[in-house]
Amino acid sequence: MEKIYATIITIGDELLIGQVVDTNSAWMAQELNKIGIPVLRRVAVGDLWNEIWDALDEESKKASIILITGGLGPTADDITKPLLCKYFGGNMIMHQPTLDHVTHIFEVILKRPMIERNRKQAEVPDNCKVLKNEKGTAPGMLFQKENKLFVSLPGVPHEMKWLMQQEVLPIIISIFKTNFIEHRTLLTYGIGESFLANRIAITEEALPSHIKLAYLPNYGMVRLRLTSSGTNKALVHSEMEYHFEALKKAVGTYLIADQDLTMEQIVANLLIDTKSTISTAESCTGGYMAHLLTSIPGASAFYKGSIVSYSNEIKEKVLKVPEEILIMQGAVSEATVIKMAEECLQLMNTDYSIAVSGIMGPDGGTNDKPVGTVWIAVAHKNEVKTLLIHLRYNRGRNISLTAMNALNFLRMLIVDNP
Repeated sequence: MEKIYATIITIGDELLIGQVVDTNSAWMAQELNKIGIPVLRRVAVGDLWNEIWDALDEESKKASIILITGGLGPTADDITKPLLCKYFGGNMIMHQPTLDHVTHIFEVILKRPMIERNRKQAEVPDNCKVLKNEKGTAPGMLFQKENKLFVSLPGVPHEMKWLMQQEVLPIIISIFKTNFIEHRTLLTYGIGESFLANRIAITEEALPSHIKLAYLPNYGMVRLRLTSSGTNKALVHSEMEYHFEALKKAVGTYLIADQDLTMEQIVANLLIDTKSTISTAESCTGGYMAHLLTSIPGASAFYKGSIVSYSNEIKEKVLKVPEEILIMQGAVSEATVIKMAEECLQLMNTDYSIAVSGIMGPDGGTNDKPVGTVWIAVAHKNEVKTLLIHLRYNRGRNISLTAMNALNFLRMLIVDNP
């Protein structure tokens, strides 16, 4: 079976100057992998005619599916539509169903007058298949040339995703016969990438050449991903299951999840499974842990709230940290976070609590407590455990790592109290 590849071309100067982060191509690549289409390349180009044209030429040499996002707006810098019209030798026409759709959006839903720029959204090349965009005004466009499939989609993420799910992926499945692709991911914590590689070296060497192992380190964790493909779905799955179990065994006690989950998802699942609740008392993280936990759908089932006690005044007045502790031992101390965790547990009436206090930088450190010094406490009923960590990164990374360490520390406490 001929290997079918896709390329994703994202268009926009804002992507190249870093003003907008490209999340579209990452999402599209995940969805394509689910239907057995590997992505050969992801290419970002600016709003330049020659650059876009050259990218189409170059990517279509190796890929059978070329997905394009961006440049479909109503302003002068949006040149994707006229370029595609010329590239495929078409003529621009007014597409009446799209015009009716755009008119309905402006005059009925938004109650705004239609202007000429809005009408031009309904102009399309006469040799494309128009993909109706239920979520916006710019339609998707599908072209075929020399057995290659070209699809142009809006750059607005929720519009692109709707068109991909409702139109593009079903079309790709109907046209191309593909291999089945399976990924299996596990998550480790507390061991560095190089040490982990040494630990699982024998298991890695035993993998067949067609099963690939990837190391994905991030914030104190390392994800290990196995990838395989083939025409026989049952055979691919059976073989992957065998090697994934061997990998889990080799990882040992550093394994914290045998799925591709975030730390906050793992903690949330544990809390839901044990019908437990959590609250947080945050100083140096400034509410970041609350943000992570409440980003999980259904967070109200396990998360009650947070006290962001950034100042000593709040630690003393709200969390009842004694003034003498703050004076003698400081806000960044074991005694402070113990009291923060205990009081948060009582105030919020939760099963568990987390408290953190530290020095995130770039200033504020001393000889005794340099930048990156963090105390963490987790509490459950009459039990409080503490952890001292020393970080060495910039402020943003220190905050993220503090949150990851604190959530993992809570995870261990929950596991120990089933």
